[in-house]
Amino acid sequence: MEDAFLFPLHSGGDTFSHECRLRQHGLLRIAGVDEAGRGPLAGPVTAGCVILPPESDYSRWKDSKKLTPARRERLYEELRRSEALIGVGLASVEEIDQLNIHRASLLAMLRAVENCVDSAGNLPDYLLVDGLFKVPVNLPQLALIKGESKSASIAAASIIAKVVRDHLMVEYHSQYPQYGLLQHKGYPTKVHRAALAAYGPSPIHRKTFRGCSAVL
Repeated sequence: MEDAFLFPLHSGGDTFSHECRLRQHGLLRIAGVDEAGRGPLAGPVTAGCVILPPESDYSRWKDSKKLTPARRERLYEELRRSEALIGVGLASVEEIDQLNIHRASLLAMLRAVENCVDSAGNLPDYLLVDGLFKVPVNLPQLALIKGESKSASIAAASIIAKVVRDHLMVEYHSQYPQYGLLQHKGYPTKVHRAALAAYGPSPIHRKTFRGCSAVL
């Protein structure tokens, strides 16, 4: 089966046009896939996979990076309460250090897809994936650069991935409060780098990342 069914997909600003056009070709379970947490020095990389219901108000779902934390949380709760099918996956710090962040991100997305099943255990029919690279799974799919702005399903997945990761980092903050994870969620801010210099890396820091390896 060809990736795009031998026809081009152009959204023209309509962030649900990809999904609608694919449904016209008999594909009902169309999932958006995205990850969060490639750049931080600490914590896992997470991924979301979301199949929005056909009657979804797709205009509500925006790129998580363009939303305030409070808005992300509200939309996350809305998605959880809705009829959307949601899958979550992550790759651990150990896997990031063993595989590298690119391969670990793909692994997290694979796990999110495998976790996104309907009541009969069916996987998605088609994947719309943010970025340049496809998920390593035998499903038809299309990679979309800046996909969060082109597909509401990818935007919804970005919200799931980001909020799940933020929640994890809040939990880690209670274990390692000296790093200020509550504030920066593991990203390489000035405060975070100063804490790393003072305390060295914790078990949740990515030892192969330059900001951590420099203080080992």
